[in-house]
Amino acid sequence: MDTILDCGHLPSPHSEYTTGYGQDSDGKTWCWDCCARIDRERMEATGKITLYLSPNPDHPIPWKVTNWPGTLTFPVHSFRVGRHNIAYRRYDVWFTVNGHTWHGVQYGDNTQIAHCRKVKG
Repeated sequence: MDTILDCGHLPSPHSEYTTGYGQDSDGKTWCWDCCARIDRERMEATGKITLYLSPNPDHPIPWKVTNWPGTLTFPVHSFRVGRHNIAYRRYDVWFTVNGHTWHGVQYGDNTQIAHCRKVKG
């Protein structure tokens, strides 16, 4: 029998390598749909979030930003590859959330972590 998570749902469908849930810093467990809801609420409240820059082969611009399980996804509408003094490459991406433009930055080629902020104005 599956365990009910702190969000009140069963773990999300998953592979043998994942758990089907996320865990916050307080140890509470959340299904992946609830993780997406919490991430979106945090984005709107703080204007920043850490997401992942991933390939999006079915889109004209081949990038997307997602949360870890991929339940919160935004296609990138513009990107630029630049130089960085330590990481060698810097990837800048722009995407839209609820009509507002967001900017994400990934440093280097050995990560997918994108530091994202809502663009002012």
